[in-house]
Amino acid sequence: MLFFGLLDEQQRRLYAGLEALKTGRGGDTRIAGLLGLDTGTVARGRRELLDQDVEVERVRRRGGGRKSVEEKRPR
Repeated sequence: MLFFGLLDEQQRRLYAGLEALKTGRGGDTRIAGLLGLDTGTVARGRRELLDQDVEVERVRRRGGGRKSVEEKRPR
């Protein structure tokens, strides 16, 4: 678990997806339980690997994540 804890959000998702692919049938559920992730997260990582849809320079897609405080509160 030390290795997994050192990874960023995208790397965790991709690692979990890779392990699910190696596990085979039921891999998403099994790996999600072992790593404490949602099965949807593992499935997304697996799909990103299979589709080769990985953004190298960004952890999240553009527009993802929380909005900054200035955008939330109108002046």
